[in-house]
Amino acid sequence: MSAADAHACAPARLREQQLELTRHLRDPQHVPAPPGIEDRRLAIYRELLANNIESLLAGNFPVIRRTLGAARWQALVRDFYRDHRSQTPLFPEIAREFLRYLESLPELDPPFLRELAHYEWVELALQISEARIEDVAHDPHGDLLARAPVVSPLAWPLAYRWPVHRLGPDYQPAAPPDAVTCLLLRREADGNVRFSELSALAYRLLTLLEEQPRASGREQLLVLAQEAGIPADDTFLAQGRELLEQMRGNGTLLGTLP
Repeated sequence: MSAADAHACAPARLREQQLELTRHLRDPQHVPAPPGIEDRRLAIYRELLANNIESLLAGNFPVIRRTLGAARWQALVRDFYRDHRSQTPLFPEIAREFLRYLESLPELDPPFLRELAHYEWVELALQISEARIEDVAHDPHGDLLARAPVVSPLAWPLAYRWPVHRLGPDYQPAAPPDAVTCLLLRREADGNVRFSELSALAYRLLTLLEEQPRASGREQLLVLAQEAGIPADDTFLAQGRELLEQMRGNGTLLGTLP
């Protein structure tokens, strides 16, 4: 082989060596180490990378870690590290990649693991969201019945089959309850993220506001009443206005479209 040919083959060989190394680091029990690398040095990389991933995920999913226990948690992290192909190299996105991995599995034990992971991940997602209230056009004093209410981009309504906010080592139901768990995730002005429970009607109202952002509050309440089989009388509309005002007061609604 000429020097020019050898030079042309070098990048391909380097890439193959890198793949051999990463395959070993992902699964050292089943994939042999590349030849010519001292095992003592490889051991440092194996421990450093695995511990970094485990530590990062433990910080993002503390309830899952406690619920599974040390052995099952570490086995799950090892499987993720070995089998999942991440779509991003960014460390803040590792938690989202872990959630994607759980979503790809056909069965989970316990069965609520996927929803619990989403519940824990979504707090980080809102924490690092770049959405800003200042970028949303709104009238903070607009009439919430006569005009279209505007939902804050920092307020996320969530619905789960499992009571994710109660799950943990001491509460692991075998089956989900009949009623859906509705929650509101909101990032406050101080930067802290807080969860609160929502009634099914309040959750549906928020989703209606997001689905039909130009409809007036009155129109939204009429749809809500029709869906729920409730008379859309003056009492219902008055209670609906009160609920909308409460949402504006706590920052879930910014006001109305200008």
